[in-house]
Amino acid sequence: MPEPADGLPHLLVLDRVDNAEFNRTGGGNPKIRPVERRVHGQTILDEARAALEPDDERRALFSTDELRALGTFITLEGAKGVYPLKVDSLEHWSSHRKTPKLPEWLLMSVQPATNGTPERAVVWVADAYREKFLKRFEDYLDDDKRGKQSDSEGRETRSGNPANRELVANIATIRSTVLHDLWQSEGEPQTSGRAWWELWLQRADSALTQLRAFAAVYSLPLREETLALGDRLIVWINATWADLEILPFTSIPLAEVRRPAFIDTIEDLSISEQDEYVDDLAARIVPAPADAPAVCHLDTGVARSHRLLTASLDPSDVHDVIGQSGFDVQGHGTKMAGLALFGPLDGVLIGTEPVALSHRLESVRILPKTDEPETAPRDYGTVTVQGVTLPEATFQRPRVFCMPVSTEPDLPGQPTLWSATVDALAVGTDVVRDGAQLRLLSQPDPKAARLIVVSAGNVQNYVADHLGESDTSIIDDPGQAWNALTVGAHTDLVQTSSHPDYQGWRAVAPAGELSPHSRTSLLYGTKWPLKPDICMEGGNVLTDGTSMFEPGHAALSLRTTGHRNDLAVTHASATSAASAQAARLAALAMQRYPHYWPETIRGLLTHAAEWTPTMRAAIDQKHQAGRKARFLILRRYGWGVPTEASVLSSSRQAVTLVTQDEFVPFEGPEYAMRRFRLHALPWPTEVLAAIGAGDVRLRVTLSYFVEPSPSRRGWRQRYSYASHGLRFDIQTPTESMGEFVRRVGRAASDDEAGIAPRSSGSERWLVGSTQRHVGSLHQDIWEGSGQELASSSAIAVYPVGGWWKRNGRKDRLDRPVRYALLVSLATRGQDVDLYTPIANELRIPIVNEILTD
Repeated sequence: MPEPADGLPHLLVLDRVDNAEFNRTGGGNPKIRPVERRVHGQTILDEARAALEPDDERRALFSTDELRALGTFITLEGAKGVYPLKVDSLEHWSSHRKTPKLPEWLLMSVQPATNGTPERAVVWVADAYREKFLKRFEDYLDDDKRGKQSDSEGRETRSGNPANRELVANIATIRSTVLHDLWQSEGEPQTSGRAWWELWLQRADSALTQLRAFAAVYSLPLREETLALGDRLIVWINATWADLEILPFTSIPLAEVRRPAFIDTIEDLSISEQDEYVDDLAARIVPAPADAPAVCHLDTGVARSHRLLTASLDPSDVHDVIGQSGFDVQGHGTKMAGLALFGPLDGVLIGTEPVALSHRLESVRILPKTDEPETAPRDYGTVTVQGVTLPEATFQRPRVFCMPVSTEPDLPGQPTLWSATVDALAVGTDVVRDGAQLRLLSQPDPKAARLIVVSAGNVQNYVADHLGESDTSIIDDPGQAWNALTVGAHTDLVQTSSHPDYQGWRAVAPAGELSPHSRTSLLYGTKWPLKPDICMEGGNVLTDGTSMFEPGHAALSLRTTGHRNDLAVTHASATSAASAQAARLAALAMQRYPHYWPETIRGLLTHAAEWTPTMRAAIDQKHQAGRKARFLILRRYGWGVPTEASVLSSSRQAVTLVTQDEFVPFEGPEYAMRRFRLHALPWPTEVLAAIGAGDVRLRVTLSYFVEPSPSRRGWRQRYSYASHGLRFDIQTPTESMGEFVRRVGRAASDDEAGIAPRSSGSERWLVGSTQRHVGSLHQDIWEGSGQELASSSAIAVYPVGGWWKRNGRKDRLDRPVRYALLVSLATRGQDVDLYTPIANELRIPIVNEILTD
């Protein structure tokens, strides 16, 4: 896309969308394992009966009512991966009118199948409903329960499929549960010595009381703070693995055991000449007003006394969730603050013009100092909640949260407590403190949505084959968060050091390539989001060409503010620096477009990104290999690198249309009616037709936030991670509107049934409908002739069901969802004015605006 030098504002599209509806069509057959019904059914029934026999000996260890078990944990193992367990049948509540309803059996967690282990589901069955649970398996064997069919003479018979066939046939075995079945982290748990464990409990009034009683019996330290997220209560306990092995035989509603992620400590001019440059720049700064948008850093704090930062960071905007002072004594947060406020300092330090700022800074210290006394460990989830709410309670202003800190990932791409917390905060979930418990209440409020920028994380080793290292280094937690803007690092810094110690050394990465610091999501499963979303400058690494590497050299890093004194200049690199620069772009966009939602700003930064020539060459090399190969390359680079000009402005040859819309996707009892939105495209039809066979590029971005369901129960059907999903498609030149609507209806049904997407109607999409609809940020690029595009007049945005619909949640019924739809149209190599005819069609007056540096 041409760089938008004209400085024209993006076009906000209003009142060009219609609500539409269609009935569900299509669907597919479930994958059911062929078995010999009587032998298999009797075996599974016998195993279920044996597993549900209460272990009276172990239960007798607890004489208190709080710990006396009222049910039994059992484990169901699947067969082959192609025959998934029917997890929808593994949770059931009493149907009588009592309030609240009683759980009959509960699905606690699901372990996906691997090459060496089958899929496993852990189910808790109440003692009072044991026989009712077993009846599911008895009915499978009962000929009178078989479905009705008609014989050759039209008479009804009972030779149809047995009851509960999909449930029973796909179970390979049922056995008693042991603690290891509830383990949800990568690798094996630590079985020697004491350690901290993250316990996920089923939300119940007595859950915490029961766990505290257990901890008291065994004298086990229990962290006072807890976090309530969805239908789970997360707590932390210090114990040996052997101490916890009795838990499945108590009344404690334990659903999962995970390895916790706790916060760790972060560890060529003369000084006088540097000070002169900083003093000069400080005198030229014009700070933004108090109500301007802000970048809020969740980091090591900020040294707000720094001459370049002090006018943009009010003392009341410096917070701390660790101690009493939010002042940065480690340096990381101060480095990031300088990049978020100015970008790299080199250009403005040697300039002479006033530097008028349009955004401000906020800071929350969430990381401990090296000399602070050890207390109970702090988890990233609750600290992030506290860090977000402190500035919101202090000052009402637009803000983007920047979190340039991360930790080692657990399972590739899968949500964790931290990433799910980020998703819940982003979607506008309210936070309430109840003593030591933080509650992320349900019913997210779109008006309270938050934009959160996180870093992709940095590699642990530096090697000559830096792309190979990055491609096998999984993005750090919480970079997998669906609703966050995840930022990786690229680099254009290739100038080597002139110092004689580095004679003969070279930069590891060529210009425009992924930074050697950056992680990727190539090892994610196909259903997890494409990450990173974008890349920003993150610096390069020096190498002697053999085995020596210098990852932090100033020549291949970015200049920024330091914490050693109030005039200090230092350098920063890697994905932390990249995320700080991305947060700056988001704040600039918030100031220029104050009515844009957080979802829109996230979409805009991704929409404005372009691949460097080096990145584009790698993508083009995969063109012949097909879309899957291209999609893997996107998991390395994201959508490329946005610039300030492309984020803030359109040009006459490259115009961006922005629509912000909301609608009720499912209505009526049990979400029976599905609706979708049809957006009329304000194409300059005559101009496109005149271009004829000339190349035109269309880019479409759909950005929305989902409400997470973070418990690990298989993440499919009613237990899917996302509350809902949205998809987009465009009418093809040969389709009537009726044909287009019918195709969209089939696509929605296929998606919910787990059927692979059919053709989108065009092979000109770069990614295609098979791959682009992962996560909650969807983008694709269409390239073709202007004549073809002139005949495509509509884009559909349609819903697919997540856990809101699958669970029949009455408190989510008829709730509107909102989204941002961004559409760009650009000519390639032709000086054609697209902006003016589109603006005229939208009746938007054109005002030329020239952006100044």
